[in-house]
Amino acid sequence: MTSEQHDLTIYEAIGGAEGVRKLVEAFYPEVKAHPGIGPLFPEDITPVMEKQYMFLTQFFGGPSLYSDQFGHPMMRARHMPFPITPERAEAWLSCMEKALRTIGLEEDLQKVVLTRLSGPAHHFVNTY
Repeated sequence: MTSEQHDLTIYEAIGGAEGVRKLVEAFYPEVKAHPGIGPLFPEDITPVMEKQYMFLTQFFGGPSLYSDQFGHPMMRARHMPFPITPERAEAWLSCMEKALRTIGLEEDLQKVVLTRLSGPAHHFVNTY
């Protein structure tokens, strides 16, 4: 990240609403194609993508779209119905890493985003 980017939220650094939308649109084809996590997602992925867009917008420092519509994110509780193993958390992060490369974020910013998402991804683990 440049020194100027250090003063920005992740949301701003990745391009605001447009950047988050691009990321989500690059991410879900990777997820659907992944044999370890793709089957956990519904055939119609559109509602999931919209929730992810709203959540990431908020999570990265943008407007509180998710909370405004659904209340407190409570992401761990919302993921409890799904068997999330450490391997699946890593698969999710791997898909995100590919999506970040696909949308062309600079490498330092990719690392910042992945670091920010790594904690929650592993926090959702509920099956070993």
